[in-house]
Amino acid sequence: MNYPGSVQFLYALGNEIKTAKLGLERIGAVLDALGRPQDRLRIVHVAGTNGKGSTCAMIASALRAAGRRTGLFTSPHLAEPTERIQIDGRPISAARFAAAFDRVHAAVGQLLADGTIDLHTSYFETVTAMALVVFAEDAVDMVVLEVGLGGRLDATNVVRPELCVVTPIDFDHEAFLGRSLEAIAGEKAGILKPGVPAVFAPQRAEAAAVLERRAAQLGITVEHTADWRIGELELHPRGSRFLLSRELLSGELLASEPGLPVTCPLAGGHQVENAATAAVALARLGIAASEIVAGIAATSWPGRLECVSRNPEIVLDGAHNPAGARALAAYIARFYADRRVRLIYGAMRDKAIDEIGGILFPLAQQVIVTAPRQPRALAPESIRQVAEHAELRTTANLREAMALVKDATAQDVLFITGSLFLVAEAREMLVV
Repeated sequence: MNYPGSVQFLYALGNEIKTAKLGLERIGAVLDALGRPQDRLRIVHVAGTNGKGSTCAMIASALRAAGRRTGLFTSPHLAEPTERIQIDGRPISAARFAAAFDRVHAAVGQLLADGTIDLHTSYFETVTAMALVVFAEDAVDMVVLEVGLGGRLDATNVVRPELCVVTPIDFDHEAFLGRSLEAIAGEKAGILKPGVPAVFAPQRAEAAAVLERRAAQLGITVEHTADWRIGELELHPRGSRFLLSRELLSGELLASEPGLPVTCPLAGGHQVENAATAAVALARLGIAASEIVAGIAATSWPGRLECVSRNPEIVLDGAHNPAGARALAAYIARFYADRRVRLIYGAMRDKAIDEIGGILFPLAQQVIVTAPRQPRALAPESIRQVAEHAELRTTANLREAMALVKDATAQDVLFITGSLFLVAEAREMLVV
């Protein structure tokens, strides 16, 4: 099958969240039929609610700086599904994607014919299997594997990694993962395995208790980012600089370790903790300090507080859940309190629009709600019903929304946010 055909088939399987088939039996059977490619890979497995994608990107960048041929699997994509499967920082080719699809699809077809599995693997299960096949075929040195949904029953949890990383846990996808923070944390903790060390980012108390209890049950070694001191912090609109130093239990710094002078090119105060978590994970893997510093500094992660225009200033950010909205709100309050903030927002139907709108909309002088170019997009009129703002306008699509901000001046800053689908449309429109 060619690339357009493979993508069309994947999309025909249904939305990867709404049609998620949580459980490992189906993906396990498919990978068994494919020769268990996951067993030939050294893997860093990363779960969490927010920050896991950027943390993965930083870990992968530093592994490349250390000379490791590196596979990176993330989701969702912005423009093309090929972005989900990267080798040495570049998405695989369309032809390679189609070939991997054919191989997985053929294995699935045989298992269906044999009655070994009941249904075709989902979009996410299929692409996960494709990624593992590609990475094994290329014999990459290390793979950084991002969990798709939850952790315990996520398709990526068929692997036995060398290291597990858990970024901050918050509310998202409650219909699948549970209505309490403890329940959600329990699903994320499902990636932890006996004999596999872990790195935990700072967590809310309820989530931390669940993670620590599970780690204790498994008897695994845990490194906590909170045990490292972030000093000499400088935040600026395009990133941050800080000195990351290991602390003793007494609170004193280890005199033998001068600390890592980290330069993080990803904007937002929340990325400081993500960069610190990535650095701690890399140190646990034995990556040299100089390579950690160089790799994090070279990280690229589009669509997350990404400035795509300076005049007028336009920033794209996929703040699709309340935690992401709080991070974006903190960024706006810190760096743009004295500017005229104009906000274009669009979302999918399954998001907490009232909460997100309550966080973001009061910070803007003008709000334009629109709909991403997706069947599951929430109608702008529905957003108007749950989110109030004196200067709120609705448009049918992003192009119409952009027409309403053509009068932007040097005093204005425009944020295009909400769904990553909307951010992808904006990048297609604005990034040359």
